[in-house]
Amino acid sequence: MNMPITDWPAHERPREKLLQRGPASLSDAELLAIFLRTGVKGQSAVDLSRSLLTQFGSLKNLMHASQSEFCEGHGLGSAKYVQLQAVLEMARRHLHETIQKKNIINNPEDTKNFLLGHLAHKQQEVFACLFLDNKHQVICYEELFFGTIDNASVHPREVVKAALKHNAAAIIFAHNHPSGNPEPSRADFDITTQLKSALNLIDVRTLDHLIIGSHDVVSLAERGLI
Repeated sequence: MNMPITDWPAHERPREKLLQRGPASLSDAELLAIFLRTGVKGQSAVDLSRSLLTQFGSLKNLMHASQSEFCEGHGLGSAKYVQLQAVLEMARRHLHETIQKKNIINNPEDTKNFLLGHLAHKQQEVFACLFLDNKHQVICYEELFFGTIDNASVHPREVVKAALKHNAAAIIFAHNHPSGNPEPSRADFDITTQLKSALNLIDVRTLDHLIIGSHDVVSLAERGLI
């Protein structure tokens, strides 16, 4: 039978390890074990976490599984699903507060992390905008289009209408690639050009178009393509 975590050396126990070395020092299984708190018969919380990560394929897949998929995991249920959704929502709200009242241009990593938190897990393509004031501070984040992101599905007039509604002075576009690969496509370049031209007519600056993958973000502005 596996040894209970309480019998492990202190420096190997996930909670003690986190307190001594910080959360970045923990493996995915150790972090998940802290979330689960307890294991099941014959498995410690860490052993159970390893089994779940194998079952779901990755921590990301487990965290963004549907309720029915999540509850199929050994030792999981509705209570844990609710707890996880609360944790994810707190993380998203924290990221939102992080970029509020900041100059977006001076804090590009915060912006990328915010958009990763909102879009990386989406199963379909989502086109979103960060509307900014004349100090490049965030007015709001809005998801506008869903499905294949191309010239047919992203309508410049709707983006212009939203920019006017929010009285935006500048805008950052973002959309995800559900494949996980953030490399921009020809369609991404084309729609960016169309949107930029439409927004120029109402004196709203296009600052960037960020392509969101599973873990990485590609900035068209950083590549000199805006």
